[in-house]
Amino acid sequence: MSGFEGRTVVVSGGASGIGAACADAFAARGANVAVLDINANAGHWSTACDVSDDHQVRTAVAAAAEHFGGIDVLVNNAGIGAVGTVEDNSDKQWIRVLDVNLLGMVRLARACLPHLRESDAASIVNMSSIAASTGLVERALYAASKGAVHSLTLAMAADHVAEGVRVNCVAPGTADTPWVARLLDRAEDPAQERRRLEARQPTGRLVAPEEVASAVVYLADPANGSLTGTSLAVDGGTAGLRLVR
Repeated sequence: MSGFEGRTVVVSGGASGIGAACADAFAARGANVAVLDINANAGHWSTACDVSDDHQVRTAVAAAAEHFGGIDVLVNNAGIGAVGTVEDNSDKQWIRVLDVNLLGMVRLARACLPHLRESDAASIVNMSSIAASTGLVERALYAASKGAVHSLTLAMAADHVAEGVRVNCVAPGTADTPWVARLLDRAEDPAQERRRLEARQPTGRLVAPEEVASAVVYLADPANGSLTGTSLAVDGGTAGLRLVR
């Protein structure tokens, strides 16, 4: 028996990339999976949800809880990217990215917490990034949003541990996702740019979405009940290794 048999996992942004890998990983372990995504057709039970709209979030969470009879795990994965220095992004872009990447997680957690408190194995896993702790070129806005996610995770873990709700985050490196593929497509030499991104990680390759999903499952697993307030890097060694002799 898996620790997720019969439990309900809500995955935001679960229609593609890391979110889709998370949805599949939990389903493979017997969980009921509810995908909340702007694109609702995800191969699992799903409902359309824009995390920047509080009404949509509350409606989607209520529908998932009613359909499955509760919620045990929230995977706060929905997010958008941004490229540039502090000079390159407008106020409108800053507000939009923070609204989705940070406040989207706040809205979902706020809507799910009443249900999570009823679970005997409640867990929230937020999607952070190594950009939260590693200075990356032309990622000022994105890094700021993910740094806030890291701090939010720690604060939420402290706030809700007494209620039996564990809160952790995963910090991926550059993952082989549709967003990265779109960045590569816009590059002057996509093949060369891909090689550069791969070389930035000591393993010499991009992180697979399934590897990130495995980390999310690990943090959410009821068997790991002492894990809370933890950030787990899945980055091919980018944040911690320096291979210069």
